[in-house]
Amino acid sequence: MRHKEVHVRHLAMIPFVMLIAAQALAQGMSGRLDALMSATYLNNKPGAAIAIVKDREVVFKKAYGMADLALKTTITSSTNFNIASMTKQFTAYCILTLKNQGKLSLDDRLIKFFPDLSPKVAGTITIRNLLTHSSGIVDHYDHVDKTKYTEFSDKDILPAIRSVDSVYFPAGSRYRYSNTAFCLLSLIVEKVSGKGFPEFVRDTIYAPLKMGHSDVIHPGMEIPDRALGYEYEKDRFQIADVKQSLFFSTEGDGGIYTSIDDYLKWIMAILSGNVLSPSLVKEGQSPQFSIDAGRDFSYGFGWFIAGSGEDRIIYHPGSNGGFRTIVLIKPSQKYAVVIFSNRGDIDLEDFVRQINNICHIDDKAFVKSDAITSVAYP
Repeated sequence: MRHKEVHVRHLAMIPFVMLIAAQALAQGMSGRLDALMSATYLNNKPGAAIAIVKDREVVFKKAYGMADLALKTTITSSTNFNIASMTKQFTAYCILTLKNQGKLSLDDRLIKFFPDLSPKVAGTITIRNLLTHSSGIVDHYDHVDKTKYTEFSDKDILPAIRSVDSVYFPAGSRYRYSNTAFCLLSLIVEKVSGKGFPEFVRDTIYAPLKMGHSDVIHPGMEIPDRALGYEYEKDRFQIADVKQSLFFSTEGDGGIYTSIDDYLKWIMAILSGNVLSPSLVKEGQSPQFSIDAGRDFSYGFGWFIAGSGEDRIIYHPGSNGGFRTIVLIKPSQKYAVVIFSNRGDIDLEDFVRQINNICHIDDKAFVKSDAITSVAYP
């Protein structure tokens, strides 16, 4: 009888021992993450905010460095960053929402919305082509009269490309990353919904998720608790924000300001299938256009997708005016890592892989996207 009692007592201890071991492992992981972040983002330099989710629980969230070097304000998890091209996932979700409401088709051609554009261009390119960077539409950067603007917004896209009657390649034949495409998508949202793009994003995403401190850049916008973007030039950090960049203020391709705290609500909705439409999230995060079949690398609607099955990862980086951002999700492990940084000199695609390694996340399917964002591929 005594032997049986001891045996039962030992069995009862197993969950406790496992709990202690798990806590020790988590503490070790947090320590390594903190050491990596602290060594990269120093207290007196532009910095970053980071959040990591595993099994739909936030396991690490912290901020490092300065939001504003002149005012010496520090970054917190509520600091608002321009998230650059991570905006595209929100723009795509808005388009899919309108499609789901029967207000547009992804196979609608641009001529339906922009009759002033050249029929050679607008008569062949579809919304689907815009969403997947397979449109071949020319970059507006090359066709703007820079003497007429101090800031450039989405509404200025059409005059810039109106007279262009050529494309880089026939629509749907190749991949070429296009900010112009997502600027046009935000204009389509406005034409179809009858609302301004910032208002539609607020009503469709921010309000349901209670992302009350997020916004899309627009004239006269007040950004509370904001970080300024910095580039490292001539041996020092210099502001590279909206007043320093003509194309900083375009909306559909990179105009969202949000914080780690607010963005986590979007991530949790994606991972849980709550609040947002799970079918639209799945559609956006499914391969829609193959970039490199050999590496199983595709673009969805606002997301890069690499690998398949248990190995699949979904991600998107961003870079704009001194801001660099990235989100990476591994659905099979309900894992996500998000980094918002206000310094432009650190490659977050390389950096996030160090974080995945610390978190014991297998990301062998990962393909760097920045090498193929400025040219037609393949």
